[in-house]
Amino acid sequence: MQNFSYRNPTKIIFGEGQIAMLDAEVPRNARVLVTSGGGSIKSNGVLDQVKAALGQRTWFLFSGIEPNPTYETLMEAVAMARENNIDYLLAVGGGSVIDGTKFIAAAIKFDGEPWDILSKKAPVHDAMPFGSVLTLPATGSEMNNGSVVSYRAKGDKLFFTSEATYPLFSVLDPTTTYSLPPKQIANGVVDAFVPVIEQYLTYPADAKVQDRFAEGLLITLSEVGPQALAEPHNYAVRANLMWTATLALNGLIGAGVPQDWATHMLGHELTALHGLDHAQTLAILLPAVMSVRREQKRAKLLQYAERVWKLTEGSEEERITAAITATRSFFERMTVATRLRDYQITGDSIDKLIAKLEEHGMTALGEHGDITPQVSREVYQHAL
Repeated sequence: MQNFSYRNPTKIIFGEGQIAMLDAEVPRNARVLVTSGGGSIKSNGVLDQVKAALGQRTWFLFSGIEPNPTYETLMEAVAMARENNIDYLLAVGGGSVIDGTKFIAAAIKFDGEPWDILSKKAPVHDAMPFGSVLTLPATGSEMNNGSVVSYRAKGDKLFFTSEATYPLFSVLDPTTTYSLPPKQIANGVVDAFVPVIEQYLTYPADAKVQDRFAEGLLITLSEVGPQALAEPHNYAVRANLMWTATLALNGLIGAGVPQDWATHMLGHELTALHGLDHAQTLAILLPAVMSVRREQKRAKLLQYAERVWKLTEGSEEERITAAITATRSFFERMTVATRLRDYQITGDSIDKLIAKLEEHGMTALGEHGDITPQVSREVYQHAL
């Protein structure tokens, strides 16, 4: 096991009816900017619950944060916060809203061009305090300090992290997910599954606890994912999905182990160029990464095959192939397609994708740092 330092300051408030706990978490004298996405929190009653919990506090609403939050939109929120002397943020939505709010929190206090936080990795030493109300289990943004933002005009999708951008708290009420469209639930399951893989499917590091935790999350997602589509009002299923998605990326299973993240980095370029959902890019690219890197990941692929998918028959090559097939089949069972051609994307895009990877410095990816642009090209080609 590698050396590590682990800290996660986010308080989790879990369960039905817990949005009311905002009254105890948000300072009484706060001027709050509530950030949200496309407006579903108005129709499903979540905003009404937030409004009731905030009581007499002064608050404003900023809506319209996209599924892939854009710099352009988020800077409008920064301007609104400054104009109204906001001193507290509350993200109400899924991972994109929370990601966007992290950037807003950092940008408000940043001295300089805020895009430098992402493009130049300018350090963020301070950020506006914020909490979140999660309505879509997916990326784990509610309990980590990472954020991914797209700059539409530049065609870029980049990430940043900062110790200053952990949510102070996150409210997780599984009933808020009941009204979500099946596509969002399906995407959310993939969004949770693949980050676990990125922290697990590398090479053995004798980290037994982290491996078992990761395998438990993967097995749980493989069980509750299809159930969540079939039984949208099953509280137990939605509760297990929501908590599993949070644990997928709160730093715990990644502590002390090598990590990959190539699938994510290659996926960001697909989103930026073609506008695919984040989960769609992950479902397309993970089986391709597994296939192209099967030798480098051999030991963990065999472990994954046995422990997650119960594949013990046949040769090593047959078991690895079966594990990759099982992964692809799971995504497709979740109704998320796994080939570029399913989205009418051809090999003509690959040169542009590689050029963007090189522009963004993504030339030594993977747990060994040996996924070069040429290897990335192989992955894209395999995903066609």
